[in-house]
Order: sequence, then structure tokens, then C-alpha cells
Amino acid sequence: MATPALQAQFEQQIEQHRKVLYKISRSYAQTREDQEDLAQEILVQLWRSFARFDGRSLFLTWMYRVALNTAISFARREFTQKRYVVTVEDRLLAALPDRPPETGEETLLYDILQQLDPLPRALLLLYLDGNRYQEIADVLGISPTNVATKLSRLKETLRDTYAKRKVNLK
Repeated sequence: MATPALQAQFEQQIEQHRKVLYKISRSYAQTREDQEDLAQEILVQLWRSFARFDGRSLFLTWMYRVALNTAISFARREFTQKRYVVTVEDRLLAALPDRPPETGEETLLYDILQQLDPLPRALLLLYLDGNRYQEIADVLGISPTNVATKLSRLKETLRDTYAKRKVNLK
């Protein structure tokens, strides 16, 4: 049973970093319903794990790790599998307010992101959120040098893909 103080601390952290939930769920699920399901599943996993968060890393780094692992597992599942709903207090689910509307550029970026494999997708999300290479390495469990190498290759691929998509949209 969670204490009111622990629950309040969790809600505060989620409110502060809720955009991460939007970005990850939008990047790993195609439909609005699946995005909402994924955001809820991430929130549940974060809550289940929160009591074990030991502060050795930043909350945001820990949150990314839990959220990305949940999203990757979610994306790998067959959509024909039955999903089990875990009951959670309505108050916790209310910590995830409506997602803000996207611009055309954001929609294009998310479309490109969904074409990527899970690791490059996670890498790009972390990079676009302004994380340093060391923070990205900590979340993904790879070296900072590996982050730099993978990002360099990914940027080149994305430049080509983005340019082709923009031309096709005109």
C-alpha cells in the first residue's frame, strides 16, 4: 500500500515529465487508442516501480528506462493478443492529461519515428529531448561513444528520409 506522501511525490514527478509519456506513446503506437493504452501501461509500470526508485540516477533517466522498456515490449506484442487491464486508482490515471495537438512537422517526425527499429527510435527520442550522450547511454545501456556513432548514422538516414518525405508532401 502506497503512502499519501509517496503517491504525491509520484504525481508531482509525472506531472513535471508528462511530455515524455506523450512522446514515447506517440512514437511506439500507431492509433490514438493504442497510444492511450500504451501511455496508461507506462504509467502503471512507473507506479509499480516507483517505490524501488533509489535516486542513483535522475528521475527522468529512470522514467525513460521504464517507459522505453514498456513501449518496446508493447510494440513487440501481437495486436491479436488479449491485453489485461490492471485496475489503478482513477487519481493516478488523471495524472495523464489530454495530449496537446501536433503540428504538421511533429506528425511527419512521428511518422518517420514509427518506421525505425526500437533502439534507434529510443535513441532519437532521447536525443530530441536534449539529453546528453552520457544520459542516453545510461538509459539505453550502451556506451556514450556508441551513442555518438549511432546518432551520427541515424541523423544521416533521417536527413535523407525527411527530405524525401517533405518533397512528396508538396
